[in-house]
Amino acid sequence: MTATRTPEPADQIPADISVVSGKELVARGVSDMAGALGLVAGVEAPAGGDAGPSSAVPSFWGLHEFDAFLLVIDGVPSGGAFNPAITTLDFTDVERVEVLKGAAPVMYGATSFVGVVHAIHYPAGDAAEEAQLAYGTYGSVRGSASFALPQAANYRQSVAIDGESLGFADTREIVANERILYRGALDLGTGTLRIDADLTFVRDVPPSPVIRMGTGLTTLTPINANFNPADAKIDEDKYHVAVGYTQPAAGGVWDTLLSFAYSDVTDIRAFLHPDLSGAADTQNQRRYIDDGYFDVHRTNTIARDSTLIVGTDLLYGLGRQMTLNGNSAYTVPLNGSVLPPPTTSLPANEIGTIDDRRVFAGQYAQLDWKPDSRWDFLGGIRLNEAYEHKNSSDLILPPPQFASESVSKTMIRPSETIGASFRVRALEKDETVIYADFRNAFKPSALDFGPDYTPDLLSPETAQSYEAGLKGAAVDGRLTYQAELFLMNFNNLVVATSTGALANAAKEKLKGVEVETRYQIAPEFALAANASYHDARFTQYLFFDGVSSVNVAGRQLPLSPYGLVSAGILYTPRHGFGSTVVANYVGRRFLDEENAAPVGGYTRLDATVTFGFERYRITLEGTNLTDQRPPVSASEFGSQSFYLLPARVLWLRVGYDWR
Repeated sequence: MTATRTPEPADQIPADISVVSGKELVARGVSDMAGALGLVAGVEAPAGGDAGPSSAVPSFWGLHEFDAFLLVIDGVPSGGAFNPAITTLDFTDVERVEVLKGAAPVMYGATSFVGVVHAIHYPAGDAAEEAQLAYGTYGSVRGSASFALPQAANYRQSVAIDGESLGFADTREIVANERILYRGALDLGTGTLRIDADLTFVRDVPPSPVIRMGTGLTTLTPINANFNPADAKIDEDKYHVAVGYTQPAAGGVWDTLLSFAYSDVTDIRAFLHPDLSGAADTQNQRRYIDDGYFDVHRTNTIARDSTLIVGTDLLYGLGRQMTLNGNSAYTVPLNGSVLPPPTTSLPANEIGTIDDRRVFAGQYAQLDWKPDSRWDFLGGIRLNEAYEHKNSSDLILPPPQFASESVSKTMIRPSETIGASFRVRALEKDETVIYADFRNAFKPSALDFGPDYTPDLLSPETAQSYEAGLKGAAVDGRLTYQAELFLMNFNNLVVATSTGALANAAKEKLKGVEVETRYQIAPEFALAANASYHDARFTQYLFFDGVSSVNVAGRQLPLSPYGLVSAGILYTPRHGFGSTVVANYVGRRFLDEENAAPVGGYTRLDATVTFGFERYRITLEGTNLTDQRPPVSASEFGSQSFYLLPARVLWLRVGYDWR
């Protein structure tokens, strides 16, 4: 559905698409994006990053950029006109996760370049119908339940709830989240009215990233040292409601969807100076984000199961933030033995404000034409209208220095996609399909809500991508596979500078090959093996390293490995003993734009052992069993700073299924 908005077999669509079932997520004990995408070829999603330990930094096609992909939840772009809302993503009661490589379809607007992750929950009136309770290392506790409520006449409804309190190797790092999702559906007139309402409360205490010194990470700070102020936190209260209506019409269907989310975020933390003097800059931020989405489209059915979708949509975002910065607010020993003071006891010598309003609208049409049972042509075009108005101010004390700027930008430009697939071989359950596609994508620049004064509006990012591949099935349909070659020319990539501000980084080229396979030996026993080769390089970029500008054209993008390999063994019987093992290898990469700081590859290993009887399941789980702590994502706020892979965690989980 992610590629076409209508249900269609993934093998017919001219694109690289992976589907992860909700049942597999439960069997593997998945609770975050890193686990959910662990067996998707060529994708990384290590937990953490600047948005806090509840977040992640996904990477597609070798590009580590937080906002280059689109996160969709039940048809709604989550985070909308700003950044993907990963911190409030919840896998409880998810029926499946669809992963589409490349730019988002024209139906989702100017939102992504390299991938779409679409989490689809069970529909109203249906649910996973299970409850789970788990206890883990570092005093971690997690619980969830999802169930269908009694049907009232023709009104169907269901609820999913979960909560967690997580500890980490860093004793100050904490995650405490609570979520509830309500889904309802009513047969109204000739159509169906749907309503989703969810509340999410995130309470994170972030870790400190580790600073790079020269060609590697410093050894002067302990691996689990936390230099954040005593009152550090990244708290978010999010309220979201979505209303949709689907109505049959002559020769097709009308769909209307209206969504609104409001977030209240408090962000308090600090970053050590890169000279490792022990001095730290603090930031105390409060921001409010309004996130609106409206879409109306008509799907017309044409002969031979072909469809034409015509519609219009609008993404609205309003972000308001005040930042109180304490530059060199305190100095602490590098051994992490001293708890820094709270920001409430420290003077603020810089006050910044941001008021950013974004409206991304568009009109689109997409044709999925199947002239016969072997061919499938998919083409779409969209006219994008993007408007942004930003007010910024910065007051530095003492002596008073005040700066303020108001800027606006209007952009109107098209984006297109075209692709075709051809079924070369079809024999009962076995088939081979070849495909190719081209996508021309456009996206206004990101806003990271960082502490620095960045009044300018950056140039929009643009990309043209080419894909060719094959997919199919063999061995009576039990072996499924897909492989693709891709090439993307990227312009105006947004990167963090040495000062922490954002800037456009001229041009990049991403190319590579990805292979994904799965062999279903039996209904409850599967093997998965994936491999990818990525070559992501700057093609034009004068990088300022704090001293001089360096031409890094031809250099590899930071944290972008050439090789990624993943493999899994999934034995998931309903009763008796079962087990899953998932291994992810990330190859050698560089920590810097000049490629002077290499870091070796690493392997993450996750596993579960389960015993099921009657309606109960008892599971022992482990994540990052090798307990490796390599750098996995870079900070945009702390110069030359990197977040590490979370330490090993063991869980004991008890589940009850009343289906």
